[in-house]
Amino acid sequence: MSNSVNINVQHMTRVEGHGNIIVNVTDGKVEKIEWQVPEAPRFFEAMVRGQSYKDIQTIVSRICGICSITHSLASTKAVENAMGIEVSEQADKMRVLMHYSEYLQSHVLHMGYLAVPDFFGEKSVVPLVAKATDAVKTIIRLHRLANEWSDLIAGRTTHPVTLIPGGMTKFPTELQLREQQQKLKDSIPDLKAVLNILLSVAENIPVFERETEYVSLKKDGMYTLYHGEITSTDYDGTVAISDWKTVTNEWVSDQSTAKWCKWNRPSYMVGALARFNNQADYLSPLAKDVAKAIGLEKGNANPYMITIAQLVECVHVIETSIQLIDELLTAGIKPEKIVTSPKAGKASGCVEAPRGILFHEYEFDSQGKCMNADICIPTGQNHASIQHDFDKLVPEILDEPEDAIRQKLEMLVRAYDPCISCSTHMLNVEFVK
Repeated sequence: MSNSVNINVQHMTRVEGHGNIIVNVTDGKVEKIEWQVPEAPRFFEAMVRGQSYKDIQTIVSRICGICSITHSLASTKAVENAMGIEVSEQADKMRVLMHYSEYLQSHVLHMGYLAVPDFFGEKSVVPLVAKATDAVKTIIRLHRLANEWSDLIAGRTTHPVTLIPGGMTKFPTELQLREQQQKLKDSIPDLKAVLNILLSVAENIPVFERETEYVSLKKDGMYTLYHGEITSTDYDGTVAISDWKTVTNEWVSDQSTAKWCKWNRPSYMVGALARFNNQADYLSPLAKDVAKAIGLEKGNANPYMITIAQLVECVHVIETSIQLIDELLTAGIKPEKIVTSPKAGKASGCVEAPRGILFHEYEFDSQGKCMNADICIPTGQNHASIQHDFDKLVPEILDEPEDAIRQKLEMLVRAYDPCISCSTHMLNVEFVK
C-alpha cells in the first residue's frame, strides 16, 4: 500500500463543466476522498418564471448544448401534461425519432472523443488521428449521421425549432424519411466497427464493481427512452412521473454546487448502464448481439462499462428507428394543425436523457405564464454515485502508482459522461451584516 498519495485534479479534462478530484492518503491512512463540483450555479428555473408556456422549451434547451433536444422534449411533455394538451400518434413517433437522433449524437461524442482515448492510453482524440485513423473516421461518420438526423427532424443540430406544445411545426417528407432510413441501415457496419475497436482495447477497461441501485424509466414490453414510469433495481413496481421527487430526494452536499440524490440507498446510478440493467431483455436483436459480444450482461456493476452500454444503445436506437420509420411511412405523413389554449395547471415531464432520467416540472397561471419550475438533471443524480465509487475504489488500488490511481479516478468520472454545468442549480447565500 502507498504510504502517501496526494491527488489534486482541478477541472479535469474531457468532461462537460468543472469537476475536481481530491485524494489525500498519509502513512497509509485515507484522510480525504472527494468528488467536487465547483461550478457556478445556473438559474434556469428562475429564467422561465413569467414566460409563456409556448417559450419554455426554447429557453430550457439552452441548459445543455449536448442534450438540448432531451430538455426540450421533457419540458414540452410537462407543459402538455399541465394543460391537458393531446399529441397525435404521428407527432409522438416523430418526437421519438428526434430523441433517438440525439442519443446517437451524444453517445458517439462521448465514446469516440472523450472516453475511448483513455482505453488507447492517450490524453485526447488528437493522437488517435494518426494512431487509429480508421477508428476516428468511423466515429466522425457516425457523428455526422447523427447531426444530419437531428437537422432533419428537429430543424437543426442543437436547440430544436420544430417542437411546440401540441405537436411539431414541420414534418419531414416521406422521401426524406426514406433517405434517412437508408442512411441508418448503411451505418450498421460502422457500428460493428466501433464494437471491434472497443473489443481491441477491452483489456484496458478497469475491473471494478460496486453494486448499487439503478434508476430508469420502465414500460412493459419495450426498451424505453421516452415513455413510461420510474423504476429501479431496488423497487418492485413503478413510480408515477408526477411523484418523481419521492425518488430523487435532492439534498445539498458541502462539496458540490449541484444537489445530490438518493432513493433506497445513499446513492443511485442513472444512465446507459442503469437502463441496461433494468431493461436489457427488451433490446433490439442486434443490440443484444453486441452486448453479448462484448460481455455486457444484465446486473453488471462496473461503472466503467457505462461506455459499453452506450454503444449497445446506439445500435438499439438505429435498429428501432428503422422500424419506426417503416411505421410512419406505412401510415403516411399527414399535415397537422395545432391549436392550443392556455390554462392553469401544474405537472411534470420526463424522458431518458443520454446521461440518465431527466425531470422537468412547471406550474402555470390561467394565462399560461410560468409561475414556478423545478428541473432535476441526470448528472445531479449521479454525483453521489461517483463519490461512493471513489470511496470503494481508492482503497482497492492504493498499491498502484499515484499517476495510475489518478488516471483510474478520471476514467471513472468520464465513464459517467457527466454534464456537470447542467447539474448546478443550487446556491447557498449567507447574508452578513
